[in-house]
Amino acid sequence: MKDAARELTVAVLTASDRCSQGAPDLSGPLLARFANDLGFRVVEQAVLPDDKLAIAKKLLHWSDELGVSLIVTTGGTGAAPRDVTPEATRMVLERPFPGISEALRTESLKHTPAGMIGRGEAGSRGSTLIVNFPGQPKAIEQLWPVVSSVVVHACRLLLGEQHPHP
Repeated sequence: MKDAARELTVAVLTASDRCSQGAPDLSGPLLARFANDLGFRVVEQAVLPDDKLAIAKKLLHWSDELGVSLIVTTGGTGAAPRDVTPEATRMVLERPFPGISEALRTESLKHTPAGMIGRGEAGSRGSTLIVNFPGQPKAIEQLWPVVSSVVVHACRLLLGEQHPHP
């Protein structure tokens, strides 16, 4: 008899100076809802300022200590000097998944030329998949379908489970 599949969990990080100072966070809760709709249980959500070391520390905690299946970030992926989420993510990734990042940028370009300057990263640390999203809810709504088509499969593979292709 086959063992039951492990529960998939997600943590959501909003990287935003403004939201960390009290502005409403619309993007983080949207990502949490989308992940939950795919069957992920939301275990933590956090808002941090655009600080590379603080972001990296949170990603490490969620992947290494909590062992979440998926971490999605929102914000800090553009060209502004304080946009450091990709750098923080690269600090903790063990294996990049450039296909995810490329697919997100390709989809973004269908909606805005600014997609060319999106710098989001994706990859894994241990059995955790990490994906960076832009900070705007509209962009998340446009890009989530790209990731949703493969994220469960990728997380199951990272857990060492056999899982049919999407």
